[in-house]
Amino acid sequence: MNKYILLWFEAPLQSWGFDSKFGRRDTLAFPTKSGVLGLVCSALGAGGAQRGLLAEFTPLRQTAISFARSKQKEGEVAKQDREPLLRDFHMVGAGYDDKDPWASLLIPKTSEGKKAVGGGTKMTYRYYLQDAAFAVALEVPGDKAESIAVALQNPAWDIYLGRKNCVPTDFVYRGIFDQETTALEKAGTIAEEKQRIEDFRVVQGALDEGEADEVFTLNDVPVQFGEDKRYRDRQVSLIYAR
Repeated sequence: MNKYILLWFEAPLQSWGFDSKFGRRDTLAFPTKSGVLGLVCSALGAGGAQRGLLAEFTPLRQTAISFARSKQKEGEVAKQDREPLLRDFHMVGAGYDDKDPWASLLIPKTSEGKKAVGGGTKMTYRYYLQDAAFAVALEVPGDKAESIAVALQNPAWDIYLGRKNCVPTDFVYRGIFDQETTALEKAGTIAEEKQRIEDFRVVQGALDEGEADEVFTLNDVPVQFGEDKRYRDRQVSLIYAR
């Protein structure tokens, strides 16, 4: 029987890329399935393509809830406005000596190993969520739940929230549950202790009209990691808290 692992993502910065190009690295407003499974693989020390492991997760559910900070407003608890996206400007490949064999590795090159047209220095823009907090109920195969739980508490490789500079500031692993509803109830308790209230949730599948505020398709189900990354689509429904 499958289990549900509750994950808590909280940090000054998070970035969950879904349609990024080299010069512009965007972020979704919530964790992607590829980002979450990448975090799990890092914790397990599972490198390379991992096609077999990822295939087990392909049909399984992932529900994410965004929690905003709360504020008192006329005697009632209200949500604070979300912080705007942070845009970080980078110059990649600047100032490196191409005659130094080690420094030259940091200069962007074409697939043939030659310098990029127009020089090796490139400008990039990277976007981040600020002061975000998410609870993620991840369905996992029952026979792997314990090993994943142990790995999340003692990760083989560093875990981070989308990018390596997005370091979690609280414990990520929050328990194993038999039911998704129980995991999400626990998430609500954690959020209440942190004075956060639900902003929206993202559930698997396309809900009927009237049940969801938005339904869209994401290409974020990983089929293969490693150098040749491959993904497939899934539909998700976004529901705003009333």
